[in-house]
Amino acid sequence: MDNTDLMASESRTDMSVEGIKRAFLDSLFFMRAKFPGVATTNDHYLALAYAVRDRLLLRWVNTAKSYLERESRTVIYLSAEYLLGPHLLCNLTTLGIVDQTRQAMTELGIDLEELIDQEEDPGLGNGGLGRLAACFMESLATLGIPAIGYGIRYEFGLFDQEIRDGWQVEVTDKWLRYGNPWEIENPTIAHTVQIGGRTESTVDDDERYRVRWLPDRRLLGRAYDTPILGYGIDNANFMRLWRAEAQESFDFAAFNVGDYYGAVDEKIASENVSKVLYPNDGSTVGKELRLVQQYFFVSCSLQDMIRIYRMRRQDLERLHEKFAVQLNDTHPSIAVAELMRLLVDEHELDWESAWNVTRNTFGYTNHTLLPEALETWPLPLFQRLLPRHLEIIYEINRRFLDDVRAAFPGDEGRVRRMSLIDESGPRHVRMAHLACVGSHAINGVARLHSELLQRDLLRDFRDLWPEKFSNKTNGVTPRRFLLASNHGLSELITRRIGDRWPRNLEMLRELERFVDDETMHDEWQAVKLENKRTLAGVILARTGVEVDPHSLFDILVKRIHEYKRQHLLALYIIARYRQLKRGDLVDPVPRTFLFAGKAAPGYFTAKRIIKLINSVAEVVNNDPETREWLKVVFFPDFNVKNAQRIYPAANLSEQISTAGKEASGTGCMKFAMNGALTIGTLDGANIEIREEVGAENFFLFGLTADEVRARKAEGYRPHELYDADPELREVLDLVSSGAFSRGDRELFEPLVGSLLSNDPYMLLADFRAYVEAQSAVDAAFRDRAHWTRMSIRNVARIGTFSSDRTIRQYANEIWNAEPVEIRLRTPSPRLW
Repeated sequence: MDNTDLMASESRTDMSVEGIKRAFLDSLFFMRAKFPGVATTNDHYLALAYAVRDRLLLRWVNTAKSYLERESRTVIYLSAEYLLGPHLLCNLTTLGIVDQTRQAMTELGIDLEELIDQEEDPGLGNGGLGRLAACFMESLATLGIPAIGYGIRYEFGLFDQEIRDGWQVEVTDKWLRYGNPWEIENPTIAHTVQIGGRTESTVDDDERYRVRWLPDRRLLGRAYDTPILGYGIDNANFMRLWRAEAQESFDFAAFNVGDYYGAVDEKIASENVSKVLYPNDGSTVGKELRLVQQYFFVSCSLQDMIRIYRMRRQDLERLHEKFAVQLNDTHPSIAVAELMRLLVDEHELDWESAWNVTRNTFGYTNHTLLPEALETWPLPLFQRLLPRHLEIIYEINRRFLDDVRAAFPGDEGRVRRMSLIDESGPRHVRMAHLACVGSHAINGVARLHSELLQRDLLRDFRDLWPEKFSNKTNGVTPRRFLLASNHGLSELITRRIGDRWPRNLEMLRELERFVDDETMHDEWQAVKLENKRTLAGVILARTGVEVDPHSLFDILVKRIHEYKRQHLLALYIIARYRQLKRGDLVDPVPRTFLFAGKAAPGYFTAKRIIKLINSVAEVVNNDPETREWLKVVFFPDFNVKNAQRIYPAANLSEQISTAGKEASGTGCMKFAMNGALTIGTLDGANIEIREEVGAENFFLFGLTADEVRARKAEGYRPHELYDADPELREVLDLVSSGAFSRGDRELFEPLVGSLLSNDPYMLLADFRAYVEAQSAVDAAFRDRAHWTRMSIRNVARIGTFSSDRTIRQYANEIWNAEPVEIRLRTPSPRLW
């Protein structure tokens, strides 16, 4: 085939209403073997998904062909999770065929919204880390930067969350049970991954030291690809996820002698590796599975990267000139040792050449300020599973510590702190240290996070290599979180400033021209009210709680964790409830408080916080004196699909983590992008959002990170705050009394006791300032014109928090990656 565009049948690329109808019916018949009279909603969804996928594949295949021929520099993104969200609506939006598809379905007697709702949220991620990876992949494609996102094709997601008697109950997330039409299986792309065993050292014919790894177990990683289409561009990148399989899935000899379970032992053991996202690592078995998972996907990905490179070139000494590999947090940091193993052991590069390639290939993004979240592995476990890698890490460490001693003579304390092996107790391998040593660039994800990272957590590494460190404040894609999920606001913006803003979010600044326009105010408020009505309907269907769309929707949605302080808002709700009961609030603003988020299955304090929220809701929602003014909802099973309903409806965004604990946070950006105002601390990306939108359009409260540090250093005594603040004392006493637990005084005692004894996340220190900030919220909301001006300014000034800006910074300052333009001609009716 020549170098012209690859073409497809016109029936698979036609974007007209009639073309979409034909493609839908063809897919229903040929892909689902169904006709309209017997097809289910899921059949209809799958048929439409296949029709849309055909239109993606033309772009993806042509892009891949062009990148290969041009030998384009390519970004490799290694992430343990990708919280993608549903594909259908976003792909229709990206292709620009939402209206045509809706009309096509209507003419066939089908509701497009029902098909969009039918799609499962892919169970490939958990929280902000995975959602950031998904935003980055979409922005990479939109900016035309060649990229592959590698990860694991989990059979089951983290869990589906149900609420029973106020408690979180984890239910299996069987997201693949009806199939995934967006992925393409690549059975011929598979890589062998070795586990366990021992090593043997030899000297080859050229008198070079060689090591041979003799594993006791091998498994296969099979590739599944998902196209990621760029918006307003013909480029498409892809994600390649690995499914674990046994090399031999069935032991026929064992079966023949009646050992029916033994016949499939290897199959079960191998497939467990990609079975579940984040298996509980509280036990040794769980730790082993987690480490094998991480090594499995990293090894498959690096082997695949080398395979792709060798399709055109053989000189692996220049591998880093073709690929820039980004480690999304510490989970994939074993990649440093694995690339060294592949280059030295498999491809016979000398150590110095291999280390030059490795150091110039990797960049490392740190996502946490919590020391306990930096992964370490018990050395005996690591040695048993990855014996060759431990040898390589020892050698990296030996050379690295020689450099440390040369740079800081006599400072053995620094040497111990920086070593890749923690020997302060039972020996552990420090994975974040490995990532720092093996990468040419290290970045944080918000300005404060990067400052604290360099000042505290990675200070020794900053002292040695200050040139490695930089900040790359996170961003989110406006195509999913505004254009696709908030149709009303997107249309209003487009009517006012044109349709180019989704590719250049800074253009939203033009909205400031309308900040005092009364017609704009009316339209803006109408859009928000309609979004709130939609969410109110979903809340009623999911929880049975009826809420008033005209009330202030005050929303806190994120992973449940003590440092994120959902229980601070719960305490405030109790205080507000008591104010209403006493009649202390003059002209009260009706509020609907909405929580959503999952607690890790083994995090019992977080689960008790969920119970507290639901217990408070049970009391206040059923009190006839207050329910007109106050409702509390815990929305179950927070995921991207549900988030797309929640963000557009919010009036107030709760970003109330303890200052200095949140690395960045991206929920704050999604809320502001949809016109919500923020109440928050000076933590994570809140600081930069407040600077952009203006301090007057942000409700600030609480201690700063330095103040938190100082209070703890001088001896923080939370019980003194309890004694000094009558309202705080009343709130905590009510919780302790059983007023929100049907008389059970023991249920919430662990929460109250922790707050009064040590309060590690400073809730009591920030309580009074938080109550005062909430009073300022009430005052602002009463003046609807004032609130609307603030809301418009939040949207107008949020442009810098597009993930497009973040990716440009990575591309220019870390990856040295350039956009590659792909232009498709109008498809001709010939097959390829």
